[in-house]
Formats: sequence, C-alpha cells, structure tokens
Amino acid sequence: MNPYLPYQIKSFKHDGHLHRMWMQNWRVPDALLAPEHRAESMIALINSQTPIRERDGKEWTSKIPSVTFFIPGEWYNVVSLLEDQGIRYYCNIASPPYVNEGVITYIDYDLDVIRTPNGTIQIVDQEEYELHKHNYHYSDVVERKVKRGLESLLARLKREGPPFCNDQVLAYYELWRNEGPGV
Repeated sequence: MNPYLPYQIKSFKHDGHLHRMWMQNWRVPDALLAPEHRAESMIALINSQTPIRERDGKEWTSKIPSVTFFIPGEWYNVVSLLEDQGIRYYCNIASPPYVNEGVITYIDYDLDVIRTPNGTIQIVDQEEYELHKHNYHYSDVVERKVKRGLESLLARLKREGPPFCNDQVLAYYELWRNEGPGV
C-alpha cells in the first residue's frame, strides 16, 4: 500500500483569482517526517515532473524535482528545488496554508526569498509586492503579517532551522523515489 497521498497545491492572489496550481504532489506521511518537522506539524510534499497550470490556463511540466514545506500558522512556505548544483530554497511569503481533502491553498503575497546552494540569500519581487499592495488594497493587518512572515522566515534561514536541511530534503525525496509512487 502506498503511504503517499496525492495532493494539489493552489496559489491565489489577494483578490481571490487563481495564480498557479501544482497538479500532482505527494504528501510525506506524518510517520515518516523528521521529529523536528513533526513537532511543528509541517506538511511536506514531493513532486517531480508535475503538471503546473497558470492563471491563464497554460500548462507546463516542472523539470526540477522539489520538496515543499508548509508550516501551519506561518506566513510563508518553502520550496526546496533539487537542482544539479545543489538545493535552492525558493520561499514564498504567503498566508498560512489551508488544507481540505487533498488540496492545499494559500494566498501568495508576491515577496519571495531565495537561498542559493552556496548560501546566498536574496529578497525578490519587492516591486510586485508594492504594486499589488496598492492594486489589491492590502489592509494594515495583512501588511503587518506579511512583514512578520518575512522577518520570521529570514530568522529561520539565518539559524538554518527546519526545513532548511539539505540532508533531510534529499532523504525525503530518495525515500519517495524508492518507496512511494516514484517518478
């Protein structure tokens, strides 16, 4: 019996329109999560060659396998991209995840933080955030939560707290490849 359950990930913008969907992801069973991930009730999803649907309906297939982490209550999520040169962490500043019957949804607030395989950290898409803050009329509450989410994420990156552990990310991916539905 396959312990990995299929999930979709749906990203929305603040005004409610669909931003992007990752059609096929596999949830790491709680029993297989590392203790530090289980302690924070993290949700870990693996995908490889997954179809992705954009807002305009265009579809494409991801070329880079990934392990994505959602942490309940946190205003960000973390996508660990398993690239040839090492793991690149692409972090979305976003609302906490909402999970319902095999679908995880969140609101993407544009700001992204990238940690490259060599450890360089950069904040990107600040112009997009400012534009959408104006166009979508982010409330003061949302702005404060986005700012706190960014601060919390940067602090976690600095201390290299979970889920920023390359060995664990690779272990999840290899276990899934060997025992899960495979690629």
